[in-house]
Amino acid sequence: MIAVLLGALFLTERVWPKAVTRLEEGVLAVLISALTLVSFTQVVMRYGFGTGWGGALEFTRILFAWLILFGMSYAIKINAHLGVDVVLQALPARPSRILAATAAVLCVLYAVILLNANWMQLLGIDAKGGAIDYWAKMYKVGIGLDDLRYPEWAQETFGLQERVQRWIAYLVLPLGLALFAYRSLQAAIDIVLGRRQFIIASHEAEELVAENRDAVKD
Repeated sequence: MIAVLLGALFLTERVWPKAVTRLEEGVLAVLISALTLVSFTQVVMRYGFGTGWGGALEFTRILFAWLILFGMSYAIKINAHLGVDVVLQALPARPSRILAATAAVLCVLYAVILLNANWMQLLGIDAKGGAIDYWAKMYKVGIGLDDLRYPEWAQETFGLQERVQRWIAYLVLPLGLALFAYRSLQAAIDIVLGRRQFIIASHEAEELVAENRDAVKD
């Protein structure tokens, strides 16, 4: 299943690279906008009119989870993760590249373990399950979220159950982790081939702060 997800991501990006980038950016923009809009509306309704939407808190938690799991892979893609590179910068080029590539490979391993840890039993490690198994279980059971419900008109029109299914909200678990593994693998390959220095931006953020120190004056 993991190989299928990674293969599908690779083939899709090979055929439609710009479309994939636009899709990633569009998803992140929608998530941030929805999170901001729901939070703002809820504050106004709660403190201005003494009312509010009962499912708002759960909905914002889900949006935030989607934002994190999609955002962490996109940040690797555009090299925007912050980190400490003091040791990497101090080392000669070859050892620095080896350590940077190792860090990227460890990110791949981390994502693969979270996706499905059953394969670790081959190494004698008592581990099983993961995001794929958990999502499949939620899909099979079909239970709903605690507070997030479909509108009554949608229930009546389409014959939906009352509460939104958990598998819909948790779909980001296998997708987000697969994207993270894929982007980390891309970063590892780029580092080995010399197309990229590190998996983190690190000092670049420091340089941006220094360059814009006098941009805003009292």
